[in-house]
Amino acid sequence: MSSFNLFDAEEKSLEQAEDLRRRLEQAPGPVRDGIASLIEAYSRSVREQRRLVRVSDRLQAQLASVNQELGKRKAEAEDALESLKAAQESLVQAEKLASLGALVGGVAHEINTPVGIALSCASHLADSTAAIAKLFEADDISVDDFERFMATVKDTTGLILSNVERAAELIRSFKQVAVDRTSSERRRFDLAAYIRETLASLGPHLRQAGHAVRLACPDGIVMDSYPGALSQVLGNFIMNSLVHGFDPGQLGTLSITVEQEEAGSVRLVYADDGKGVPEDHLGRIFDPFFTTRRGSGGSGLGLHIVYNLVTGPLGGSVAAESPEGGGTVFTLSMPLSP
Repeated sequence: MSSFNLFDAEEKSLEQAEDLRRRLEQAPGPVRDGIASLIEAYSRSVREQRRLVRVSDRLQAQLASVNQELGKRKAEAEDALESLKAAQESLVQAEKLASLGALVGGVAHEINTPVGIALSCASHLADSTAAIAKLFEADDISVDDFERFMATVKDTTGLILSNVERAAELIRSFKQVAVDRTSSERRRFDLAAYIRETLASLGPHLRQAGHAVRLACPDGIVMDSYPGALSQVLGNFIMNSLVHGFDPGQLGTLSITVEQEEAGSVRLVYADDGKGVPEDHLGRIFDPFFTTRRGSGGSGLGLHIVYNLVTGPLGGSVAAESPEGGGTVFTLSMPLSP
């Protein structure tokens, strides 16, 4: 029954009560007074109910307005969250491309040296060939001239071949790593060989820093996984050590150790012997945008990308620790086929 129907019934009850009081005008005084008191009390009750109904209606209207505003704010918050996620994803992709760009720059610089040597040798060989041809045409070539030319040919062709092979190896390693990083495709690969390719592609950065690199990984461990993700993880570990792990001029050692824990999984431990990580930072090291080098080139996304790649495509887990003796250790557990 609605409040309006309820009040209609109460009004009728009040009218009936007033009619009863008029009919009891001749009744004894106490009876009349009692009836009047009851009617007055009932009237006050009706007025109070009406007031409460008005208050309830006002509160319901306010509640509906608040609910509407909350719904609007919720929709705005959800839109903002989606925008934030999209922005974070864009930053993560930009960070990946930036690391690939740094890889390209380093490899291009590294390739420049063997290609330059090969070009100089080829030019020298061309000059020597032209000189010996001129002597031959003039029928003025001696045994000594021919022997010197052959020695030149032997030395220069050896240098050309070795340097071109070095450049080809760099290009091959970089091509495979770059393709894997950009395609994110799953394939079978030998873990030890692929780690060596990744280290070769990072060679320019490592040689510039001067740190020693040690790899201990048994041959024959074959993964059916995402090599691009693994390359990105190792690259981020190494660049994190180069940027954060050592003071300027300090030389150290970077190591990668791989063990097959059991059938179907491997344990990869990456470590450096640098400054280490403060204890209060370890719990936040994989958080997005957490960096101790804000304003100095640190984006705070490198290790966040590592965490997402290890726990996502690679289907494993990653943990960080900083031993008391110094350095930083990252331990990965990964299935051979996630």
